[in-house]
Amino acid sequence: MNPTDSRHLPLEGLKVLELGQLIAGPFATKMLGEFGADVIKIEPPGTGDPLRKWRMVEEGTSLWWHVQTRNKRSVSLDLRSTEGQDIVRRLVKEADVLVENFRPGTLEGWGLGWDLLSELNPRLIMARISGYGQSGPYRDKPGFGVIGEAMGGLRYLTGHAGQPSVRVGVSIGDSLSALYAVIGTLLALQERQRSGQGQVIDVALYESVFAMMESLVPEYDASGQIREPSGSSLPGITPSNAYLCRDGDYVLIAGNGDSIFKRLMEVIGRPDLAKDERFAHNDGRSRHAELIDGAIAEWTREHSRDEILERLDEARVPAGYPYTAADIVNDPHYLAREMIQTITTPGGRSLKVPGVLPKLSATPGRLGQGGPDLGQHTEQVLDELGIDEETRQKLRQGGII
Repeated sequence: MNPTDSRHLPLEGLKVLELGQLIAGPFATKMLGEFGADVIKIEPPGTGDPLRKWRMVEEGTSLWWHVQTRNKRSVSLDLRSTEGQDIVRRLVKEADVLVENFRPGTLEGWGLGWDLLSELNPRLIMARISGYGQSGPYRDKPGFGVIGEAMGGLRYLTGHAGQPSVRVGVSIGDSLSALYAVIGTLLALQERQRSGQGQVIDVALYESVFAMMESLVPEYDASGQIREPSGSSLPGITPSNAYLCRDGDYVLIAGNGDSIFKRLMEVIGRPDLAKDERFAHNDGRSRHAELIDGAIAEWTREHSRDEILERLDEARVPAGYPYTAADIVNDPHYLAREMIQTITTPGGRSLKVPGVLPKLSATPGRLGQGGPDLGQHTEQVLDELGIDEETRQKLRQGGII
């Protein structure tokens, strides 16, 4: 959606206060902002959100910043000061949603806990994202995304058997938690329409990852079996693996549907396997995964990646290859679906960024501009609160804003 598009946005009129930093909290508010919410991001004066200096930095600002912080207003405010805390309380009176991802107890120590804020605004919805949640014996432990990924069970399964586990190449634990925070916020907004009351959404990083672990726990409970890392294969779902090609590239083939498997076997010249009753269904194929994978690998080693993909497309067998950033930005399907967009940063730089998800037919989200400069909207927001210039000057002199 073009930044100047005047179509209605589904979250227009919703005021969101972001007290988080880095990834999980800000990712959640990014999504809310893309669909029309007015997101006011609170950052510490002088330094701002540490994400401003993460990954590749250009002209003093992270390129990631222009994705994570689009459609937000930046207010520089010292939350450790009495004056800063008072301003937050004034903002809360007018807010619909507050999103935070500090360690549990931090906001309470600043006089900004749920009990106090909900008294100021009973309709307030507070999404709280932390490593281990707001309760339990690990509540007060520090927890980043990678720790949540480990405790949630994902890290143990990544990599190859007998080798050290590897991390997913992005902060998936934080991003999953952000999605749950957004889902919880939308559910709470729906409930508020009926009851008129706000509530707390308690999101834990490890739980967000654990929720993705499919049948991990029931399999263990039923048989005592611990699922082990399996490289590029997916045990119990056959065939689904990465296969080496003649030119040294890899293809990913998912031939695990019953009819798809038969078509795949015809393509690779193994009609005998297609007709074998042992392999008619997934459970039988999974018992002989090594045989089936071996037959597929023997065929892929004789052909280039492009030849393989062309043949499998013709046979309607799901196949692909691991995309790099270069593959993504040049892919015609990405472009046709408007998943690669171009923005202009505050510094005037043209920058390719991901498009907006999810795609709504009548009220699509907005792309907006790149992330704001630190404190770019402080004066504007203080003016909206009715804070006079004399008070603002005192706040500046005290380093509060």
